Amino acid sequence: MGRSYFVEEAVGQYLSDFSTKPKACVTGLLIGQCSPQRDYVILAIRTPPREEQNESNKNYHPTSADVDEEWVTAHASQLSRMLPGGLLVLGVFIIAAPQLAKDIQNALRKSSPKPADWKYQSGLSAFWLSLECTINVNIHIPLSATSVSYELEKNTRNGLTRWAKQIEEGVFLINGQAKEDDAELLEGQKKSSRGNIQHFNVKVLTQLSQSSGHRSTATVQVCSGSINLKGAVKCRAYIHNNKPKIKDAIQALKRDIINTLSDRCEILFEDLLINEAPDKKNSEREYHALPHRVFASIAGSNVMLCDYKFGDETAGEIQESFFEMLDQVVHGEAIHIAEEINTVDINPPVNNTDDMQQIQLTKATLLSKLQQNMGMLPPISLLRHCRTDMYNLSLSFAPTVLVVISGCEDIINGII
Repeated sequence: MGRSYFVEEAVGQYLSDFSTKPKACVTGLLIGQCSPQRDYVILAIRTPPREEQNESNKNYHPTSADVDEEWVTAHASQLSRMLPGGLLVLGVFIIAAPQLAKDIQNALRKSSPKPADWKYQSGLSAFWLSLECTINVNIHIPLSATSVSYELEKNTRNGLTRWAKQIEEGVFLINGQAKEDDAELLEGQKKSSRGNIQHFNVKVLTQLSQSSGHRSTATVQVCSGSINLKGAVKCRAYIHNNKPKIKDAIQALKRDIINTLSDRCEILFEDLLINEAPDKKNSEREYHALPHRVFASIAGSNVMLCDYKFGDETAGEIQESFFEMLDQVVHGEAIHIAEEINTVDINPPVNNTDDMQQIQLTKATLLSKLQQNMGMLPPISLLRHCRTDMYNLSLSFAPTVLVVISGCEDIINGII
């Protein structure tokens, strides 16, 4: 018996529905959670088609070339921003005609299938546990006198790395209590209450300075500008309700705290590069609002996914974004804005004459740099930096379904 996979029943139905549309290869992502004992798959999401794709052509014949690895990877990168703490892109699925199965396996360069225990369960995440906290952010990032405009993102990333270390080393109080890492999250609760939806309030305590055991050092840097990130950030994580450990719950929340601020800064810089005014002076002090975090519930689950919106985006645009990325309709009443405005104050350094040549980058060059550094995930075979395996879900009446799970020790054979 291999590793156990618990899968939401709706995932099996979602994949089966594509079997009635065998005209083209269908690719998508599997969303879920890993735990020491078993893994959970709670969502399957089709990769949105490219605008230029047209599958309505009657003379269209699917080929293995329909598997656009770059496009699937871009979707995984964008979707990762929408996942709260505890959820991951576990892998990909591919649905294609049986005659293409071998070609697709060769194209993806994956290993041979191995046995595993694949179980469907209705309402798999309906009673998962949620952890929520509010982090007050006030990060000051100095800019050296020689910094130029295109280094703002790099400097911000370095500043966030130092801040993230404080979060990693912080003390997490769950419902006001500090608990041992190996203790169970539900320890001490009555069995009658364990079948209810439960929320945990978390407070994060960070150190103001190094402990006395470390030697204090200071670095002097000539600066003439700065970046300041200020605001209250709402963070959220989810964890399964099968005897979860404190350490796993805290780790999931840490990831959400660090990722949500990093993602927002990345989204802001992308927006600034694309929409930068041509007559803007590099020495002007700028104030920008980081995008709001917006949560949306998904049917049959206690888990909520998120997206980010700027102040001028409408509710309709947010709903359209959720539909495009998740392949499911999200109604307006299911969308919740998590917080008020968080700001970025950019006070650029005074430019020296010697730096002007570097600053005069064309917008095309900036956009090219953005495309190379906008957080794209590595190739599918390297998702989560783990060994990637494949399993076959053979439909007895329709096309073959190939599923790639990243970082799993076992592969699954089964029938939908």
